[in-house]
Amino acid sequence: MAYLFTALFGLVIGSFLNVCIYRLPRDLSVAWPASRCTTCGREIAWYENIPVLSYAVLRGRCRTCGERISLMYPLIELLTAGVFVATYAAFGPAWLFPIRAVFCAAMVVLLVIDLQHQILPNEITLPGIVVGLAASLVAEPGWRDALIGAAAGGGVLWLVAWAYERLRHQEGLGLGDVKMLAMIGAFLGWKLMLLTLVGASLLGSLTAGVLMAAGRADWQSKLPLGTFLAIAAVPVGLVGHAVVAWYAGFFR
Repeated sequence: MAYLFTALFGLVIGSFLNVCIYRLPRDLSVAWPASRCTTCGREIAWYENIPVLSYAVLRGRCRTCGERISLMYPLIELLTAGVFVATYAAFGPAWLFPIRAVFCAAMVVLLVIDLQHQILPNEITLPGIVVGLAASLVAEPGWRDALIGAAAGGGVLWLVAWAYERLRHQEGLGLGDVKMLAMIGAFLGWKLMLLTLVGASLLGSLTAGVLMAAGRADWQSKLPLGTFLAIAAVPVGLVGHAVVAWYAGFFR
């Protein structure tokens, strides 16, 4: 029952995350007005807004104008439900579960927005740093590791961005990436922040290699680092300590 409730709660939160993903890049309020069809503007009734189920019943189309509804909406809801269940499986009914659930929800929003718009909204990253540091007072990684993680996360990417701009005379990283990694450090601590950065770098390099081999990118192409950070941060937040312990075992 606990897993079922967590999954259902994740579906509901995923529905709200869809609102954030659509409205934040457009500087719209996530609280008002009520959800509407983006084509005809009709307000969506409550029974048309049931996660996943309404999409299936409506066959992915608006009931009024018949315009196709993006498959992204049910996918985000299912992804959020899956991530919440995995988080509950990892931490159970402890303080760390709601904290990491909030973190994972933020990562889902940043992942999609950066992939679609190449921006990382301050409305997520800046409050995320504060929430992560506050949460560290009652749960891991503890306030010291969280503070070091936030400072190091932001500092490392800021130095990389500064050095790249000085050498190449063009922007290589945006400040959104800097603030996002600081947020990750605040929630996960400095060790898991570094592991996230390594994982994101590997994912980005692999993706770039595949795209270049397919002729769809070159050395000047830009990739959304925030998307790779989010993809890496979620599993690192769940099992990262085991990976760090395994790696540290080589030096004992």
